[in-house]
Amino acid sequence: MSVTIDHELFDAEQIGLCTVGQVLSHLQRDNRLVINLLIDGEEPDLSLMGTLRRKPLGDHTLYIETAAPREMALEVLAEVDQQLNEADRLKSDAIDLLQKNAIERALQKLSGCFSTWQHAQESVLKTAQLLRIDLELIRTEGRSLNEMVHDFTDQLRSIKSALENRDYVSLSDILTYEATETNTRWRHALDAMREAVGAAE
Repeated sequence: MSVTIDHELFDAEQIGLCTVGQVLSHLQRDNRLVINLLIDGEEPDLSLMGTLRRKPLGDHTLYIETAAPREMALEVLAEVDQQLNEADRLKSDAIDLLQKNAIERALQKLSGCFSTWQHAQESVLKTAQLLRIDLELIRTEGRSLNEMVHDFTDQLRSIKSALENRDYVSLSDILTYEATETNTRWRHALDAMREAVGAAE
């Protein structure tokens, strides 16, 4: 039996750990998040987690990499910040192209913008979930982050509706005014999230 955690040998037997699950629980108590797990050099099937947790350490070689949830959350939020910069650039390009009536190229830019916004939203929600942060308690400009997420979803619906109706004047207006405001709100929300992550246990 060999257990390596974050590139250091770990004597699981000495502290009475006999199964994969016991090792994982030990790491959880230390508030470590498992980001990579190999058993005998292979990634296990995580859909069989129950069976995997019961697996005795026995003659197996266990390799685990971990991260501190707080550090990981701050890294994700820094990445979201960069994504918002990219979304802002794509949005500006789309507005310019719409004004020049280059509709197809504008829609390509907008497609990239959409996926970036959605990824940013998912990242914020997953970070809050990971650290058990209540989005109702994170407030910026008098609104909770939950309300902002709903507003953002409504805005995406308005953009979709303008696209379906080929109403490029409304689309340009939404992108120029509402989406710019939303980007600013997201930045404030990220600052509030960083504070919440810093305060999280």
